[in-house]
Amino acid sequence: MLNQLILPVLWSLLFPLGVAIYHKDTGNPAPHPGPHYLLPPIHEVIHSRRGATVTLPCVLGTPPPSYKVRWSKVEPGDLRETLILITNGHHARGYGPLGDRARMRRGHRLDASLVITSVALEDEGRYRCELINGLEDESLALTLRLEGVVFPYQPSQGRYQFNYYEAKKACAEQDGRLATYPQLYQAWTEGLDWCNAGWLLEGSVRYPVLTARAPCGGRGLPGIRSYGPRDKQLDRYDAFCFTSALQGHVFFVPGRLTLAEASGACARRGAVLAKVGHLYAAWKFSGLDRCDGGWLADGSVRFPITTPRPRCGGLPDPGVRSFGFPSPEQPAYGTYCYAET
Repeated sequence: MLNQLILPVLWSLLFPLGVAIYHKDTGNPAPHPGPHYLLPPIHEVIHSRRGATVTLPCVLGTPPPSYKVRWSKVEPGDLRETLILITNGHHARGYGPLGDRARMRRGHRLDASLVITSVALEDEGRYRCELINGLEDESLALTLRLEGVVFPYQPSQGRYQFNYYEAKKACAEQDGRLATYPQLYQAWTEGLDWCNAGWLLEGSVRYPVLTARAPCGGRGLPGIRSYGPRDKQLDRYDAFCFTSALQGHVFFVPGRLTLAEASGACARRGAVLAKVGHLYAAWKFSGLDRCDGGWLADGSVRFPITTPRPRCGGLPDPGVRSFGFPSPEQPAYGTYCYAET
């Protein structure tokens, strides 16, 4: 009777709830009659920023006589895995788009942790560390999550112009990538309220509502509204983009400039016109706060507000305000420039 009480307690201490060990035969959490070679990680979600170096932990408690460790990234939406690196404990070989940015940490002989340098936006996602020993494979999953900001985006032609692939391209052109659903959800909890539906990375179309109202999906509960499955080629919506910390900095040049003059003003200062993602990142991470509308690279005019105040956008919440896309020949605004540090 005493053994029956002690064993479940020891099991819960050694393998906390929420950490799943996966097996190749089913791909699902399952009881393992033999030894567990991989130690459960202390944290399943690893946080980082663009440009940083991050370590995804994978440590063997005890190694089998012979084995390999395989790192892969689970791509969102299509359940496809991209091979990153394979090691036998002595030598490692890299594969895929991470290239030389991925390497083994090698802190000790049982350390199979993956190090990613110069973290990029597309590195966010779910990773799998799989131990292959020729008998029964075992793996654990970790999530790399970047600190960042989600912003809605539409072109100068107006709302609902992008199919899925055009939305991906538009976000990349604005120093971002299509946001994931968890990123949009996080942005909603932080105050994002937007009535226009936009594409997300996994191919869904949604929009976040904090204050339910008739012109914005009806007077239901607040939340993330979904349009359900959509055709990636034919259906057209806006985009929700995601960006993270900058490698450079954004600064404002005052004046009454046309778009061409704004570009020249940035060039004379060793910079370029800032992109929309640059401005959002500077607002989010550097606290950029100005009441002055300024040209951006896409031809829009915007300004960032961290401390709302009268005569400065007219809204009670922080954010990046937009004047839309004025005529590029209109000499009425300053410009926001971006320079690499």
